[in-house]
Amino acid sequence: MYGFYQLFIYFYSFGAHLATLFSPKARRWVSGRKQLVARIKREVVTSQPIVWFHCASLGEFEQGRPVIEALKNEFPAIKILLTFFSPSGYEVRKNYDQADWVYYLPIDTKKNARELVEHLHPALVVFVKYEFWFNYIDAIYLKKVPMVFLSVIFRPSQYFFQWWGGWFRNRLHKITFFFVQDELSAELLNKAGIHQVDVAGDTRFDRVMALSKKVRKFPHIELFKQNSTMIAGGSTWPVDENLLLEVLKNTSSDVKLLLAPHLVDDNHIVSIQKKFSAFNPVLFTNMSDVIPENSRILVVNTIGLLSQLYPYTDLAYIGGGFGVGIHNLPEAAAYGIPVVFGPNHLRFKEAVDLKNIGGGYAISSEKEGVEVISNLLNNDDERKTAGEIAQNYIRQHTGATSKVVKKAGVFLS
Repeated sequence: MYGFYQLFIYFYSFGAHLATLFSPKARRWVSGRKQLVARIKREVVTSQPIVWFHCASLGEFEQGRPVIEALKNEFPAIKILLTFFSPSGYEVRKNYDQADWVYYLPIDTKKNARELVEHLHPALVVFVKYEFWFNYIDAIYLKKVPMVFLSVIFRPSQYFFQWWGGWFRNRLHKITFFFVQDELSAELLNKAGIHQVDVAGDTRFDRVMALSKKVRKFPHIELFKQNSTMIAGGSTWPVDENLLLEVLKNTSSDVKLLLAPHLVDDNHIVSIQKKFSAFNPVLFTNMSDVIPENSRILVVNTIGLLSQLYPYTDLAYIGGGFGVGIHNLPEAAAYGIPVVFGPNHLRFKEAVDLKNIGGGYAISSEKEGVEVISNLLNNDDERKTAGEIAQNYIRQHTGATSKVVKKAGVFLS
Protein backbone atom coordinates (compact mmCIF):
# COMPACT_ATOMS: atom_id res chain seq x y z
CA MET A 1 0.00 0.00 0.00
CA TYR A 2 2.94 2.33 0.64
CA GLY A 3 3.89 2.07 -3.03
CA PHE A 4 0.37 3.04 -4.09
CA TYR A 5 0.50 6.05 -1.78
CA GLN A 6 3.80 7.17 -3.30
CA LEU A 7 2.27 6.84 -6.77
CA PHE A 8 -0.71 8.90 -5.65
CA ILE A 9 1.59 11.69 -4.46
CA TYR A 10 3.56 11.59 -7.72
CA PHE A 11 0.48 11.70 -9.94
CA TYR A 12 -1.15 14.41 -7.80
CA SER A 13 1.92 16.60 -8.23
CA PHE A 14 2.11 15.78 -11.95
CA GLY A 15 -1.57 16.65 -12.36
CA ALA A 16 -1.08 19.96 -10.58
CA HIS A 17 1.76 20.85 -12.95
CA LEU A 18 -0.42 20.01 -15.96
CA ALA A 19 -3.23 22.13 -14.55
CA THR A 20 -0.95 25.20 -14.54
CA LEU A 21 -1.66 25.44 -18.26
CA PHE A 22 -5.21 26.63 -17.58
CA SER A 23 -5.68 27.18 -13.83
CA PRO A 24 -4.33 30.26 -11.98
CA LYS A 25 -4.89 28.42 -8.69
CA ALA A 26 -2.76 25.49 -9.87
CA ARG A 27 -0.04 27.93 -10.96
CA ARG A 28 0.03 29.40 -7.46
CA TRP A 29 0.06 25.89 -5.94
CA VAL A 30 3.09 24.90 -8.04
CA SER A 31 5.06 28.16 -7.98
CA GLY A 32 4.66 28.46 -4.22
CA ARG A 33 6.46 25.13 -3.79
CA LYS A 34 9.50 25.79 -5.98
CA GLN A 35 12.68 25.20 -3.96
CA LEU A 36 10.46 25.41 -0.89
CA VAL A 37 12.30 23.02 1.43
CA ALA A 38 15.57 24.85 0.76
CA ARG A 39 13.88 28.19 1.43
CA ILE A 40 12.39 27.01 4.72
CA LYS A 41 15.76 25.62 5.81
CA ARG A 42 17.36 28.96 4.99
CA GLU A 43 14.73 31.16 6.65
CA VAL A 44 13.58 29.18 9.68
CA VAL A 45 16.48 29.49 12.08
CA THR A 46 15.79 29.83 15.79
CA SER A 47 16.84 28.52 19.17
CA GLN A 48 13.28 28.85 20.46
CA PRO A 49 10.83 25.90 20.43
CA ILE A 50 8.80 25.66 17.22
CA VAL A 51 5.14 24.67 17.18
CA TRP A 52 4.15 23.71 13.65
CA PHE A 53 0.51 24.07 12.59
CA HIS A 54 -0.68 22.67 9.28
CA CYS A 55 -4.05 23.51 7.70
CA ALA A 56 -5.51 22.53 4.35
CA SER A 57 -7.10 25.89 3.64
CA LEU A 58 -8.88 28.87 5.14
CA GLY A 59 -11.66 26.93 6.88
CA GLU A 60 -9.18 24.69 8.70
CA PHE A 61 -7.10 27.74 9.58
CA GLU A 62 -10.11 29.18 11.40
CA GLN A 63 -10.16 25.99 13.47
CA GLY A 64 -6.46 26.21 14.24
CA ARG A 65 -6.39 29.95 14.82
CA PRO A 66 -7.86 30.07 18.34
CA VAL A 67 -5.36 27.42 19.44
CA ILE A 68 -2.43 29.30 17.89
CA GLU A 69 -3.41 32.51 19.64
CA ALA A 70 -4.07 30.82 22.98
CA LEU A 71 -0.72 29.00 22.82
CA LYS A 72 1.13 32.23 21.99
CA ASN A 73 -0.50 33.83 25.00
CA GLU A 74 0.27 30.89 27.29
CA PHE A 75 3.80 30.21 25.99
CA PRO A 76 5.16 33.52 24.61
CA ALA A 77 8.61 32.05 23.91
CA ILE A 78 7.39 29.63 21.24
CA LYS A 79 7.70 30.26 17.52
CA ILE A 80 4.78 29.40 15.25
CA LEU A 81 5.33 27.84 11.84
CA LEU A 82 2.12 27.76 9.79
CA THR A 83 1.76 25.77 6.57
CA PHE A 84 -1.10 25.49 4.09
CA PHE A 85 -1.91 22.96 1.40
CA SER A 86 -4.16 25.24 -0.66
CA PRO A 87 -3.52 28.66 -2.23
CA SER A 88 -6.90 29.85 -0.93
CA GLY A 89 -5.56 29.52 2.60
CA TYR A 90 -1.99 30.64 1.99
CA GLU A 91 -2.80 33.71 -0.11
CA VAL A 92 -5.24 35.08 2.46
CA ARG A 93 -3.19 34.33 5.58
CA LYS A 94 0.44 34.57 4.43
CA ASN A 95 0.81 37.75 6.51
CA TYR A 96 -0.93 36.39 9.62
CA ASP A 97 0.74 38.27 12.46
CA GLN A 98 0.56 35.50 15.06
CA ALA A 99 2.74 33.18 12.96
CA ASP A 100 6.48 33.66 12.71
CA TRP A 101 6.65 31.91 9.34
CA VAL A 102 3.94 31.01 6.82
CA TYR A 103 4.54 28.67 3.87
CA TYR A 104 2.90 26.15 1.62
CA LEU A 105 3.40 22.57 2.75
CA PRO A 106 6.09 20.99 0.55
CA ILE A 107 4.69 18.05 -1.40
CA ASP A 108 4.52 14.93 0.79
CA THR A 109 7.50 12.95 -0.47
CA LYS A 110 9.65 10.88 1.85
CA LYS A 111 12.68 13.11 1.09
CA ASN A 112 10.83 16.39 1.73
CA ALA A 113 9.29 15.12 4.95
CA ARG A 114 12.57 13.80 6.32
CA GLU A 115 14.56 16.95 5.46
CA LEU A 116 11.94 19.34 6.79
CA VAL A 117 11.33 17.54 10.08
CA GLU A 118 15.07 17.10 10.69
CA HIS A 119 15.68 20.80 10.14
CA LEU A 120 12.72 22.10 12.13
CA HIS A 121 12.79 19.52 14.90
CA PRO A 122 9.55 21.05 16.23
CA ALA A 123 8.49 20.81 19.84
CA LEU A 124 4.93 20.01 18.72
CA VAL A 125 3.12 19.47 15.43
CA VAL A 126 -0.61 20.20 15.09
CA PHE A 127 -2.57 19.01 12.05
CA VAL A 128 -6.05 20.48 11.65
CA LYS A 129 -8.96 18.23 10.72
CA TYR A 130 -8.35 16.02 7.65
CA GLU A 131 -4.71 16.68 6.74
CA PHE A 132 -3.30 13.15 6.77
CA TRP A 133 0.03 13.27 4.93
CA PHE A 134 1.62 9.95 5.69
CA ASN A 135 5.28 10.63 4.85
CA TYR A 136 5.17 13.60 7.20
CA ILE A 137 3.43 11.53 9.86
CA ASP A 138 6.14 8.86 9.57
CA ALA A 139 8.96 11.41 9.72
CA ILE A 140 7.49 13.21 12.73
CA TYR A 141 6.91 9.90 14.51
CA LEU A 142 10.49 8.73 13.87
CA LYS A 143 11.81 11.94 15.45
CA LYS A 144 9.62 11.30 18.51
CA VAL A 145 7.93 14.70 18.14
CA PRO A 146 4.47 15.00 19.76
CA MET A 147 1.83 15.12 17.02
CA VAL A 148 -1.77 16.26 17.62
CA PHE A 149 -4.79 16.27 15.31
CA LEU A 150 -7.59 18.66 16.26
CA SER A 151 -11.23 19.17 15.30
CA VAL A 152 -11.25 15.82 13.48
CA ILE A 153 -14.40 14.02 12.38
CA PHE A 154 -14.16 10.35 11.42
CA ARG A 155 -16.87 8.45 9.55
CA PRO A 156 -17.30 4.67 9.07
CA SER A 157 -17.07 5.14 5.29
CA GLN A 158 -13.53 6.54 5.43
CA TYR A 159 -10.69 4.43 4.07
CA PHE A 160 -9.14 4.05 7.52
CA PHE A 161 -11.98 1.77 8.57
CA GLN A 162 -12.34 -0.39 5.44
CA TRP A 163 -11.09 -3.98 5.22
CA TRP A 164 -8.34 -2.84 2.87
CA GLY A 165 -7.36 0.19 4.98
CA GLY A 166 -4.95 -1.49 7.38
CA TRP A 167 -1.88 0.41 6.19
CA PHE A 168 -3.64 3.76 6.64
CA ARG A 169 -5.17 2.69 9.96
CA ASN A 170 -1.74 1.72 11.29
CA ARG A 171 -0.51 5.26 10.63
CA LEU A 172 -3.17 6.58 12.99
CA HIS A 173 -1.44 4.71 15.81
CA LYS A 174 1.54 7.02 15.31
CA ILE A 175 -0.48 10.10 16.25
CA THR A 176 0.20 11.22 19.82
CA PHE A 177 -3.30 12.54 20.46
CA PHE A 178 -6.61 13.17 18.68
CA PHE A 179 -9.12 15.87 19.56
CA VAL A 180 -12.31 14.85 17.77
CA GLN A 181 -15.63 16.62 17.33
CA ASP A 182 -18.06 13.84 18.24
CA GLU A 183 -18.53 10.54 20.05
CA LEU A 184 -18.78 8.50 16.84
CA SER A 185 -15.27 9.59 15.86
CA ALA A 186 -13.95 8.51 19.25
CA GLU A 187 -15.74 5.16 18.99
CA LEU A 188 -14.26 4.47 15.56
CA LEU A 189 -10.77 5.18 16.85
CA ASN A 190 -11.34 3.06 19.95
CA LYS A 191 -12.50 0.12 17.83
CA ALA A 192 -9.29 0.47 15.83
CA GLY A 193 -7.30 0.19 19.06
CA ILE A 194 -6.57 3.91 19.31
CA HIS A 195 -7.37 5.34 22.73
CA GLN A 196 -5.35 8.58 22.83
CA VAL A 197 -8.46 10.59 22.03
CA ASP A 198 -10.73 13.22 23.60
CA VAL A 199 -14.10 14.50 22.39
CA ALA A 200 -13.32 18.22 22.52
CA GLY A 201 -15.64 19.66 19.88
CA ASP A 202 -14.88 22.29 17.25
CA THR A 203 -12.33 24.97 18.11
CA ARG A 204 -13.97 27.40 15.65
CA PHE A 205 -16.87 27.83 18.04
CA ASP A 206 -14.65 29.56 20.59
CA ARG A 207 -13.43 32.03 18.01
CA VAL A 208 -16.79 32.84 16.41
CA MET A 209 -18.42 33.41 19.80
CA ALA A 210 -15.59 35.75 20.78
CA LEU A 211 -15.94 37.62 17.47
CA SER A 212 -19.70 37.94 17.90
CA LYS A 213 -19.09 40.02 21.04
CA LYS A 214 -16.91 42.54 19.17
CA VAL A 215 -19.35 44.09 16.72
CA ARG A 216 -17.74 46.60 14.38
CA LYS A 217 -19.79 49.42 12.88
CA PHE A 218 -20.02 49.96 9.12
CA PRO A 219 -22.03 53.18 8.57
CA HIS A 220 -22.29 52.64 4.81
CA ILE A 221 -23.85 49.22 5.33
CA GLU A 222 -26.31 50.71 7.82
CA LEU A 223 -27.19 53.25 5.14
CA PHE A 224 -27.60 50.49 2.55
CA LYS A 225 -29.80 48.32 4.76
CA GLN A 226 -31.97 51.00 6.37
CA ASN A 227 -35.28 49.30 7.28
CA SER A 228 -34.99 46.35 4.92
CA THR A 229 -34.67 42.66 5.73
CA MET A 230 -31.24 41.53 4.53
CA ILE A 231 -30.00 38.11 3.48
CA ALA A 232 -26.31 37.23 3.74
CA GLY A 233 -24.92 35.09 0.94
CA GLY A 234 -21.76 33.73 2.53
CA SER A 235 -18.90 32.26 0.46
CA THR A 236 -21.14 31.69 -2.54
CA TRP A 237 -20.41 29.98 -5.84
CA PRO A 238 -22.24 30.63 -9.15
CA VAL A 239 -24.90 27.99 -8.43
CA ASP A 240 -25.60 29.67 -5.08
CA GLU A 241 -25.73 33.08 -6.71
CA ASN A 242 -28.30 31.82 -9.22
CA LEU A 243 -30.49 30.70 -6.32
CA LEU A 244 -30.17 34.04 -4.53
CA LEU A 245 -30.99 35.86 -7.76
CA GLU A 246 -34.28 33.94 -7.87
CA VAL A 247 -34.93 34.93 -4.25
CA LEU A 248 -34.62 38.61 -5.14
CA LYS A 249 -36.88 38.13 -8.15
CA ASN A 250 -39.54 36.53 -5.97
CA THR A 251 -39.48 38.90 -2.99
CA SER A 252 -40.50 42.49 -2.40
CA SER A 253 -38.21 45.50 -2.77
CA ASP A 254 -37.64 45.72 1.00
CA VAL A 255 -35.57 42.51 0.87
CA LYS A 256 -31.88 43.09 0.18
CA LEU A 257 -28.86 40.85 -0.33
CA LEU A 258 -25.36 41.16 1.07
CA LEU A 259 -23.36 38.86 -1.21
CA ALA A 260 -19.84 37.71 -0.25
CA PRO A 261 -18.68 35.36 -3.03
CA HIS A 262 -16.05 32.71 -2.40
CA LEU A 263 -14.03 34.00 -5.36
CA VAL A 264 -13.42 37.74 -5.59
CA ASP A 265 -11.33 37.93 -8.75
CA ASP A 266 -12.29 40.67 -11.19
CA ASN A 267 -13.89 38.30 -13.72
CA HIS A 268 -16.22 36.78 -11.15
CA ILE A 269 -17.20 40.14 -9.67
CA VAL A 270 -18.02 41.45 -13.16
CA SER A 271 -20.14 38.36 -13.85
CA ILE A 272 -22.07 38.95 -10.61
CA GLN A 273 -22.68 42.58 -11.55
CA LYS A 274 -24.09 41.48 -14.90
CA LYS A 275 -26.19 38.70 -13.39
CA PHE A 276 -27.77 41.01 -10.79
CA SER A 277 -27.88 44.11 -13.02
CA ALA A 278 -31.66 44.45 -12.60
CA PHE A 279 -31.09 45.10 -8.88
CA ASN A 280 -28.44 47.84 -9.20
CA PRO A 281 -25.53 46.10 -7.45
CA VAL A 282 -23.14 48.13 -5.32
CA LEU A 283 -19.55 47.03 -4.68
CA PHE A 284 -18.34 47.22 -1.09
CA THR A 285 -15.10 48.89 -2.17
CA ASN A 286 -17.06 51.62 -3.99
CA MET A 287 -19.50 52.45 -1.21
CA SER A 288 -20.09 56.08 -0.35
CA ASP A 289 -22.63 58.19 1.48
CA VAL A 290 -24.93 57.96 -1.53
CA ILE A 291 -26.51 54.58 -2.30
CA PRO A 292 -27.92 54.18 -5.83
CA GLU A 293 -31.69 54.30 -5.88
CA ASN A 294 -33.39 50.91 -5.86
CA SER A 295 -30.14 49.05 -5.15
CA ARG A 296 -30.96 45.68 -3.56
CA ILE A 297 -27.58 43.96 -3.60
CA LEU A 298 -24.27 44.80 -1.96
CA VAL A 299 -21.34 42.75 -3.31
CA VAL A 300 -18.49 42.26 -0.84
CA ASN A 301 -15.59 42.19 -3.30
CA THR A 302 -12.87 41.79 -0.70
CA ILE A 303 -11.76 38.94 1.54
CA GLY A 304 -11.87 38.71 5.32
CA LEU A 305 -14.84 40.94 6.18
CA LEU A 306 -17.79 38.58 6.03
CA SER A 307 -17.67 37.54 9.69
CA GLN A 308 -17.96 41.22 10.70
CA LEU A 309 -20.92 41.87 8.41
CA TYR A 310 -23.31 39.16 9.62
CA PRO A 311 -24.72 41.42 12.40
CA TYR A 312 -26.35 43.52 9.68
CA THR A 313 -28.22 40.55 8.23
CA ASP A 314 -31.35 38.67 9.23
CA LEU A 315 -30.60 35.23 7.83
CA ALA A 316 -27.68 33.58 6.07
CA TYR A 317 -27.41 31.36 3.04
CA ILE A 318 -24.07 29.51 3.29
CA GLY A 319 -22.49 28.67 -0.05
CA GLY A 320 -20.78 25.49 -1.18
CA GLY A 321 -23.58 23.05 -0.43
CA PHE A 322 -24.18 22.33 -4.11
CA GLY A 323 -20.48 21.72 -4.66
CA VAL A 324 -17.52 20.62 -2.54
CA GLY A 325 -19.29 21.25 0.77
CA ILE A 326 -20.60 24.15 2.83
CA HIS A 327 -18.30 26.87 4.06
CA ASN A 328 -18.12 28.51 7.51
CA LEU A 329 -21.57 28.03 9.03
CA PRO A 330 -20.71 28.73 12.72
CA GLU A 331 -19.51 32.20 11.78
CA ALA A 332 -23.09 33.19 10.89
CA ALA A 333 -24.90 31.15 13.54
CA ALA A 334 -22.93 32.84 16.33
CA TYR A 335 -24.75 36.10 15.55
CA GLY A 336 -28.16 34.58 16.18
CA ILE A 337 -29.39 34.28 12.60
CA PRO A 338 -30.79 31.11 10.97
CA VAL A 339 -28.65 29.40 8.35
CA VAL A 340 -29.71 27.84 5.04
CA PHE A 341 -27.40 25.50 3.13
CA GLY A 342 -27.32 23.00 0.27
CA PRO A 343 -27.38 19.19 0.22
CA ASN A 344 -23.64 18.55 0.53
CA HIS A 345 -23.52 19.18 4.27
CA LEU A 346 -23.39 15.72 5.84
CA ARG A 347 -19.65 15.94 6.58
CA PHE A 348 -20.30 18.99 8.74
CA LYS A 349 -21.53 18.06 12.19
CA GLU A 350 -22.78 21.55 13.03
CA ALA A 351 -24.95 21.63 9.90
CA VAL A 352 -26.52 18.25 10.64
CA ASP A 353 -27.09 19.22 14.27
CA LEU A 354 -28.64 22.60 13.46
CA LYS A 355 -30.92 21.03 10.87
CA ASN A 356 -32.11 18.53 13.47
CA ILE A 357 -32.80 21.09 16.21
CA GLY A 358 -34.37 23.82 14.06
CA GLY A 359 -31.55 26.35 13.75
CA GLY A 360 -30.63 25.46 10.19
CA TYR A 361 -32.41 24.55 6.96
CA ALA A 362 -31.06 22.07 4.41
CA ILE A 363 -32.27 22.45 0.84
CA SER A 364 -31.88 20.10 -2.11
CA SER A 365 -32.72 22.35 -5.07
CA GLU A 366 -32.94 25.95 -6.19
CA LYS A 367 -36.74 25.81 -6.05
CA GLU A 368 -36.72 24.55 -2.47
CA GLY A 369 -34.14 27.17 -1.51
CA VAL A 370 -36.31 30.00 -2.80
CA GLU A 371 -39.30 28.61 -0.90
CA VAL A 372 -37.42 28.14 2.39
CA ILE A 373 -35.78 31.56 2.31
CA SER A 374 -39.01 33.29 1.29
CA ASN A 375 -40.84 31.60 4.16
CA LEU A 376 -38.21 32.77 6.65
CA LEU A 377 -38.38 36.30 5.28
CA ASN A 378 -42.15 36.33 5.72
CA ASN A 379 -42.19 34.78 9.19
CA ASP A 380 -40.43 36.97 11.74
CA ASP A 381 -41.17 34.69 14.69
CA GLU A 382 -39.81 31.55 13.03
CA ARG A 383 -36.74 33.42 11.83
CA LYS A 384 -36.02 34.82 15.28
CA THR A 385 -36.57 31.48 17.03
CA ALA A 386 -34.32 29.63 14.56
CA GLY A 387 -31.62 32.26 15.02
CA GLU A 388 -31.73 31.90 18.80
CA ILE A 389 -31.47 28.11 18.48
CA ALA A 390 -28.45 28.48 16.20
CA GLN A 391 -26.67 30.90 18.53
CA ASN A 392 -27.37 28.80 21.62
CA TYR A 393 -25.99 25.72 19.87
CA ILE A 394 -22.70 27.49 19.16
CA ARG A 395 -22.51 28.87 22.70
CA GLN A 396 -23.15 25.47 24.28
CA HIS A 397 -20.36 23.85 22.25
CA THR A 398 -17.51 26.19 23.10
CA GLY A 399 -14.51 25.11 25.18
CA ALA A 400 -12.50 22.98 22.74
CA THR A 401 -9.60 25.44 22.61
CA SER A 402 -8.88 25.26 26.33
CA LYS A 403 -8.78 21.45 26.17
CA VAL A 404 -6.27 21.50 23.33
CA VAL A 405 -4.08 24.13 24.97
CA LYS A 406 -4.04 22.22 28.24
CA LYS A 407 -2.81 19.06 26.49
CA ALA A 408 -0.32 21.04 24.41
CA GLY A 409 1.07 22.47 27.62
CA VAL A 410 1.97 18.96 28.75
CA PHE A 411 3.98 18.44 25.56
CA LEU A 412 5.67 21.84 25.72
CA SER A 413 6.58 21.90 29.40
